[in-house]
Amino acid sequence: MVWSDDFDGPEGSPPRTEFWQHEVGGGWGDAQLQRYVDSTSTASITADGQLAITALREHDGVVSARLITKDRVLVSYGRVEARIKVPTGTGLWPAFWMLGSNIDEVGWPHCGEIDVMEYVSSEPTTVHGTVHGPGFAGVGAGIGHAHDSGVDLAADFHVYAVEWESERITWLLDDVPYFSLEPGGVPDGGWVFQHGFYLLVNLAVGGGWPGNDAAADLPASMLVDWVRVHAPRTDA
Repeated sequence: MVWSDDFDGPEGSPPRTEFWQHEVGGGWGDAQLQRYVDSTSTASITADGQLAITALREHDGVVSARLITKDRVLVSYGRVEARIKVPTGTGLWPAFWMLGSNIDEVGWPHCGEIDVMEYVSSEPTTVHGTVHGPGFAGVGAGIGHAHDSGVDLAADFHVYAVEWESERITWLLDDVPYFSLEPGGVPDGGWVFQHGFYLLVNLAVGGGWPGNDAAADLPASMLVDWVRVHAPRTDA
């Protein structure tokens, strides 16, 4: 293991600033309802030593949190994993993912995006593992796999992971692989996954994919027990 965050700290405290920063604002995605804010009301440590990312309704609309390790923690290959309990309720879209660290220079999607885990609450047994790049980007346009786990994922914690090599990405749920992708599986010139990436974790609300019907089910919290990065396997 080359890096980890177990979210140890006093109850109600923010996540560690040497690892995470808030990305604030809105306008990402597909007509999502939330506005991301920097507040312990939307991202804080619980009494059980977990990170709670909470979406709630305030007087001026829905707020939530989007945390990133940009300029703090950079990942280049290896196993990237998190133990997460996704929330219940309508219209919720929690995610654990990565973006290329060159995003400011080349923009999205040319920087590359690796979605370790996406979940929409209307599909309670399904986890989505996806990549986005030039020619295959946006809601419904990424390349990946929707894996039906056969269990309600919101009922307990699960470990969501990718094993990332220079020419292969494999997605796992609770240590069981369910999808693998190599350069031949994306359009020519689209394998933009051979440089450093930073981590993101967020809870979106509404949008065209999960639907804009979430108001009655807020507040809702995504719980992250830990996030870990392991060096590439020596036998890979």
